[in-house]
Amino acid sequence: MQHVFLLSAYETTAMAFFERLKAEGTELVLDVRLNNSSQLCGFTKMKDLAFFVPQLTGAVYIHDLELAPTKGLLELYTHKRIDWEDYAAEYLRLLRERRGAALYHARYDDYRSVCLLGTGTKKRRSHNEILLSAIR
Repeated sequence: MQHVFLLSAYETTAMAFFERLKAEGTELVLDVRLNNSSQLCGFTKMKDLAFFVPQLTGAVYIHDLELAPTKGLLELYTHKRIDWEDYAAEYLRLLRERRGAALYHARYDDYRSVCLLGTGTKKRRSHNEILLSAIR
């Protein structure tokens, strides 16, 4: 049975981030963030994680935009034009339209321990929560 857990790229230290990946026996870090290349990402920029994840944990790093929200939907939520419930409903609709659960299972079921990397903070939730519920 596959173990899938959530991890945020924000409000964490590199040490805590990589130690959690090791503690979970992570085989795949699945980055489902839409934006993962700006300076705001710090050590979790896509290029850095593509290097550090295999080197420090032995896991595979994959960025999958088909499981990320659209730019428009994300902006509505981050700019507080829609609340969490509306964002979750729209992201779930998008996942159904893209056949996201089937896509996930076809691509990633062979990994025993998967980290869904998102952007949750103390003040803002992340779509990786909805993705987790959709793939279970």
